[in-house]
Amino acid sequence: MRDVDEALEVAETLGYPVMLKATSGGGGRGIRRCENADDLQRSYDRVISEASKAFGSADVFLEKYIADPRHIEVQILADSHGNVIHLFERDCSIQRRHQKLVEIAPSPQLSDEQRNYIGELAVRAAQTVGYVNAGTVEFLMDENENFYFMEMNTRLQVEHPVTEAITGIDIVQEQIRIASGLILRYGQSDVQRRGFAIEFRINAEDPKNDFLPSFGRISRYFATGGPGVRTDGAIYTGYEIPPYYDSMCAKLIVWALDWDSVLDRAERALRDIGVYGVKTTIPYQLEILRTAEFQSGKFNTGFVESHPELTKYSVKRSNRDVAAAIAAAVAANMGL
Repeated sequence: MRDVDEALEVAETLGYPVMLKATSGGGGRGIRRCENADDLQRSYDRVISEASKAFGSADVFLEKYIADPRHIEVQILADSHGNVIHLFERDCSIQRRHQKLVEIAPSPQLSDEQRNYIGELAVRAAQTVGYVNAGTVEFLMDENENFYFMEMNTRLQVEHPVTEAITGIDIVQEQIRIASGLILRYGQSDVQRRGFAIEFRINAEDPKNDFLPSFGRISRYFATGGPGVRTDGAIYTGYEIPPYYDSMCAKLIVWALDWDSVLDRAERALRDIGVYGVKTTIPYQLEILRTAEFQSGKFNTGFVESHPELTKYSVKRSNRDVAAAIAAAVAANMGL
């Protein structure tokens, strides 16, 4: 958009509501839903200001707002020799304020026909612009199962491990090879998917207090493990979570051969991971996991807002939690 007048004109053509977005935005920042012309006028300068401060660019664009869509994205790899492949899709519909909380690969909501369709679209898009790198082409799917292009992330994303888990392809390694000018080692027919993987973003936030950031010292931390379980993080016992950055402090990735098994394994892993001294989203994500919608694989981006009752959970301790508490009490009594 050149200015707010052009934005108002385009919005009338698209029809309200519309989304006003910073072209360099990310992480839910630099984005506003506008219900009418007054809303758009009020939001325009705010988005420009936020985009300038956060991303160093005042450029914004406008698009039609799709109510409660499913957020589906396709991972691609493209080398400098014209070869482009996709590594199937991820479902990122469980999100709050446009910030993803849970990611799944592949999407339990798509048929193979839909999966192939958007995979081929993502590859064609990358080929058309001569793209080189790992990247993600993002789509929204409405209630009538129509797909809309949303954006392309020209980088590695936080949720890439779930794609690695179902394909066995190390995306970071492939990105380095691409940057070195090497030819892709895989053709599209070589890429096979196996099972389901779920990633939980462990954020230092208090879901019971409107997700207020929870910073401070981690008094005790232990990562969960076992078959099909991976924990990525830089935190440790004694680490100080600062108030200045993104609240994500770890990622829990769980894989299993089928949907029911990955749900069971995810619940065990979430109950076993321990982050003490700060509030986290772990208990809230356990509540999400137990809902009928999530277990049936039928949910959209309006899930969090439509389930306010999930923030009323009571913390349920696992056996490992209890053992850790007992050990801490014994140590304290012994003066350790």
